[in-house]
Amino acid sequence: MRLPRRSRNPDDPNAGGPNAGDPSAGGPKRGGPSAGGPASRAAAGAGPRHARRRWPLLVVAAVCASLVTTLAVRAGAGGPEAGPECREPVSDLLEPACGAWFGAFVPHAKADLAEKVEAYERRVGRRLDIVYTYHDMSEVTATRWEGQLLTAPEQRVGRDRMLLLSWESKVWGGTEAQQPRWEDIAAGTYDAEVIDVQARRIKEYGERNDGRKVFLSFDLEMDTRVPEHGTPEEFVAAWRHIHDRFRELGVDNVIWTWITTGYPGHREVIRRLYPGDDYVDWIGYNQYNYHRCHRTRWRSFEETQTAVHRWIRTHLSDDKPLMLSEFGSAHDTARPSRQAEWYRDVPDVLEKLDGVKAALQWNSRDPGPHCDLSLANEESWEAMRRLAADPRLNQPPP
Repeated sequence: MRLPRRSRNPDDPNAGGPNAGDPSAGGPKRGGPSAGGPASRAAAGAGPRHARRRWPLLVVAAVCASLVTTLAVRAGAGGPEAGPECREPVSDLLEPACGAWFGAFVPHAKADLAEKVEAYERRVGRRLDIVYTYHDMSEVTATRWEGQLLTAPEQRVGRDRMLLLSWESKVWGGTEAQQPRWEDIAAGTYDAEVIDVQARRIKEYGERNDGRKVFLSFDLEMDTRVPEHGTPEEFVAAWRHIHDRFRELGVDNVIWTWITTGYPGHREVIRRLYPGDDYVDWIGYNQYNYHRCHRTRWRSFEETQTAVHRWIRTHLSDDKPLMLSEFGSAHDTARPSRQAEWYRDVPDVLEKLDGVKAALQWNSRDPGPHCDLSLANEESWEAMRRLAADPRLNQPPP
């Protein structure tokens, strides 16, 4: 049975519907990024008159110390576990020499991406290595940012972070007749107005920024789009066509990132959807602990990741760098500390997942009751701060 895919339209938070299949085995979720972001926190204090005169200086000193500590961690400069081998340059495919990059999807409207990312970073206590955004395949215009890879806010964020751009074969808000199909993409129907334009934008971005690279994923979770968009073979042809078109136009600053749900019920179709090692640089997968969102049992971080990781290493690639392109957990209202406990287990499990070079938290919600996958309370945020400070997720930036 085909599982319906979720909409990724950031401007359509109500898109999607109930998920089919067996979510306890890691079925794909539906819904899209919604606007919003972490709330800021404020504190106030008072004391004796002579102490209050010193208070602003103490605050400034504390803030400066905090900033120095955060920047040292971000630069890979601290911690006895960070050996000299971890300060080696990243690979041509943006693999860190040790450990993994830390990233997130942060809910935003396109214009306020930088502000929402910075608010998340302040709350988590460090800068993100990778920021995740979404686009459709509408024609590039000055006013419609949905179809414009590397918008001005994305370029601002990309000055000191890596970008993962998810490019979907959809026209959000368009008619059924306007939706691209894989066979048409492979046939070159969208070359002139869409694919070539985006290729040149990415190439120019690299040329203006000392060859800066971006992670690019075409039709992530493509296993949920069969047969709506076409057959697995037509997807492979579309992926290869876009890849080859970029190469013909001299685009050499793209890291081709193939992302599936990893859903066990889709394994045979996932295998058919893989474009081949020559066309893929990284493999990503999106697995969650959905719990009441899909009326299933609570699944630990290890349960959500290890079986998929093992299957990919056995059946797709035993050496490609892997990305936990979306990971996260629902909140258990009956046990408010449970989400925090889930995130506390992440570092030790990550260490066992061979070849995982990036982990991106999904800090947003899906449509439907009990489907908020964002961090639910201060205890969960504290668990995320500890996760984000783990030496395995603090590598020297590229």
